[in-house]
Amino acid sequence: MILALARRRIHAFRSPVYSALLLSFQCRTITSEPSPPSAVKRDRPTIRSAKSAIAITPHAAKRLRDLSEGPTPQLIRIGVRNKGCAGLSYHLDYVDQPGKFDEVVEQDGVKVLIDSKALFSIIGSEMDWQEDALSAKFVFNNPNIKDACGCGESFTVS
Repeated sequence: MILALARRRIHAFRSPVYSALLLSFQCRTITSEPSPPSAVKRDRPTIRSAKSAIAITPHAAKRLRDLSEGPTPQLIRIGVRNKGCAGLSYHLDYVDQPGKFDEVVEQDGVKVLIDSKALFSIIGSEMDWQEDALSAKFVFNNPNIKDACGCGESFTVS
């Protein structure tokens, strides 16, 4: 009965899309077999990328390892904030545990978190630790940067 009504409506429209829909519906109703019982639940596979979102140099890994072996071991979350002349600036935070949507990067025995909001600005970057006579800091070599301010503290990606 339902199929007869559907045929009349489809022939009234005379559209190839509706004809394909009817054919699909007929094939499913005629050839479908009962689905297996849903008593067996399977775990969903976790999809992980083959390449990490950020590369960590040996100098940065050593510094991160030294920071994590302190009296209160914590993880470091890399984020991006709206700041500076060019628009965005890197921001590092200490956290006790990863957030729900944080990307976890493990390399050379250290674990770094990337804030989900900053992932598209950071992806493909290299994190390095540089020390000179006046400063010591983490430096990010980001191939996605299109513009940076003169002092190098802020950047723009596109």
